[in-house]
Amino acid sequence: MAVIDFKKDDLDALLIGLGILGTGGGGDPGWGRKIIENDFARGRKHYFIEPENIADDAFICSGGIMGSVKTFEGMSYDEIVEMWENDFVLTKVIEEMEKITGKKLNYIIPFEAGGLNTPVIMTLAARLGIPVVNADGVGRAVPETQMSSFIGHGISLYPMPLVDRYGNTLVVKRAKTSTYADEIGRVVVTKGGGYCGNSHYPMTGKQLKNSCIPGCITHSIEIGKTVLLARAKGNDPVEAFVNVSDGFKLFRGEVEEMVGENKGGFYITRTRAIGTGPYRGSRLEMVIKNETMAVWVDERVKVVLPDKACILYSDSGEGIMSVDIKPGVDMTVVGVPAHQRLRDAMRTEEGKQAFGGDRYGCSELVYTPIEELNN
Repeated sequence: MAVIDFKKDDLDALLIGLGILGTGGGGDPGWGRKIIENDFARGRKHYFIEPENIADDAFICSGGIMGSVKTFEGMSYDEIVEMWENDFVLTKVIEEMEKITGKKLNYIIPFEAGGLNTPVIMTLAARLGIPVVNADGVGRAVPETQMSSFIGHGISLYPMPLVDRYGNTLVVKRAKTSTYADEIGRVVVTKGGGYCGNSHYPMTGKQLKNSCIPGCITHSIEIGKTVLLARAKGNDPVEAFVNVSDGFKLFRGEVEEMVGENKGGFYITRTRAIGTGPYRGSRLEMVIKNETMAVWVDERVKVVLPDKACILYSDSGEGIMSVDIKPGVDMTVVGVPAHQRLRDAMRTEEGKQAFGGDRYGCSELVYTPIEELNN
């Protein structure tokens, strides 16, 4: 079995890359740092495996932490990480998944790329003694469980075990719609202490190889190293990210207004900014549901989920969490195309339902590739 040993020296780069790909969410990289540094301090090892090296009959599932990015603001990461040494919600949801399916987990894949939700799967794998798949289900972070490439490639979201902060356990065995499980999960989040662990998308190695978005770990490290190198050389780290991601620089400006509310397990905002420099005179508007969903510049649609709208600090090139978008912040928005597998999923009825604009209050929006919107 060909596995990759994660090196501690790559942690800074990994977290920078995940923070950018998180598109405003995916969890605080500061929490992710606490998790991985705690693992290293306790002698845990992290190993990754490429999807193509996984046997067709292997058993894999996905998972992560579900909650509102705003809720996490008031929590002590140190206390939670210490508590998880004796009471880890994700170990419990995997135990439930194995009981339900009658199968032993061979590998686990992060649901999304994010500063918390990737490291938390890394520590889960280290505790279970199995490798993490160097891939994920979206190539970015997203607010809802059904928003994945898996859903459009014939892989069921169900069963989905959930364990909340207090140990309450619930399993969504099946549902008529893909969105139901996430809606139930948000009830668990709001009633169970602000977050819960979940596990979902049980699949074979063959299914995984036909549906996943490759490179979650290695691409994040590449992005982070590129940003760090640009800064060290006195170059523009945002331009460096644009080049390494094949992205589109859409806007730079100062946040003018950000109206948000913590509702139903989500942090939902409308953000407006005024352009500076080459973008002076332009205006930007974003809809954010934990992560960026859609972007308009001068009232023209520029990005629609699942394509990425990465929000960066204009000086450092690092990702901005949606809770940190405040009036006066100098930000640059970079659009990045979604992986082709995700676009293929969007052609299915399941994919259209999973990612539709009505999921974030913009039912009038229909997915159009970013290249067409910015031609």
